[in-house]
Order: sequence, then structure tokens, then C-alpha cells
Amino acid sequence: MGFYEEQVLPRVTDRALRGKQAARLRARVTAGLSGEVLEVGFGSGLTMPYYPPAVTRVRAVDPSAVARELAAERVAASTVPVEYIGTDAQALPLADASVDHVVSVLTLCTIPAVDRALAEIRRVLRPAGAFHFMEHGLSPEQTVARWQHRLTPLQRRVFGGCHIDRPIGRLVAGAGLELTRLDNYYLNGPHAFGYMFDGVAANPGGQ
Repeated sequence: MGFYEEQVLPRVTDRALRGKQAARLRARVTAGLSGEVLEVGFGSGLTMPYYPPAVTRVRAVDPSAVARELAAERVAASTVPVEYIGTDAQALPLADASVDHVVSVLTLCTIPAVDRALAEIRRVLRPAGAFHFMEHGLSPEQTVARWQHRLTPLQRRVFGGCHIDRPIGRLVAGAGLELTRLDNYYLNGPHAFGYMFDGVAANPGGQ
């Protein structure tokens, strides 16, 4: 990674993803979690304050060393232990069926081989485990979607490979996960950047 992606972008992201609206969404995506949880795109640990006491451990995957430094205070303040296990969601260093839940918050947009990452998420989920996600992606409105396709090349350059035009719901279902809840809505602000996929997908029996 270059200086911008390694040193600047994690700090920008940490600041940008705070606020009351983000807090409500993080509380929603972590509701009902328990046991062993894998968080892909752990970043600066913004989700840590919202993990329920029933979570016994969070295993964290993130490529940024700076984000890990930014997360240190939140990790230290949490009663839930965190174990950093790797940097690449496309090749998770975990055994099959080894975690109860997987969490992803605004991460699937940046993973180069997102299909491979989702296959890995299903592989490591225990039978009847669940994938909890809150992502932005492709709007069903044609006018918004056209702008998303136009803006994605610039978005990728400025925000670490972020695609704003991925059909998140179809990608999750295509990985063999069963959508049990999926809510779609726009965040406040420009619609091209804020069409949300807020959901839970179950592993229908493991692999």
C-alpha cells in the first residue's frame, strides 16, 4: 500500500464512520450475537462498544496496521477479548466451521475478490451460524445506479478500492448463504453513496 492508503485513509475512515447514525446501525448489526465472532474489516474497532456480553471473543481481520493502532483504546476498553488473526478476508486462517457469527460493516465494497471472501465466510461459519452485515451497494433505482457506475472508478481510487455499485444482496445469496433479514434504505446524504444492505444471512448447514 502507498502512503495515502496506509497512513491517511485509515484515519479518514475512522472519522467518517462515527456519529449517531453510524452508532445506531452498528448496534443493529451486532444485536443477538453470541459466542465466537469473526469481524472482517475490523478497522479502528468502531464496532467494539456494541458487542453484547454474550460474545466470548472477537477474531479480527484487517489489512491496516494504522487502523489497528487506532483501535487499541476501544479494544482495551471492551470486556470482549479481541484476537487479530490476519489481514485478508479472501483467505481466512481459520478452520472450517470454527466461528458462530461473522460481522462485516462497510467492508465488502473494498475486497477485490468479494465472491472468494464470501465463500470463506460461509466456510468458517458453524452450521446454523449467521453472517451479520451492513454494507452500501447498488441501488435498484436506475438513475442512482447510473451515477454509482460512473462514480465507482473515482471512489475506488480515493477510498481504498471501494465499489459503490456492488449488488450486495445477490452476492451474499450467491455464496450459498440464506438471507433471513434484508433491509434496504438510503442513508442521509447523496443516494449514490448511501444505498444500504442491512441484513443477516444464515449458513444453512455448513459445508
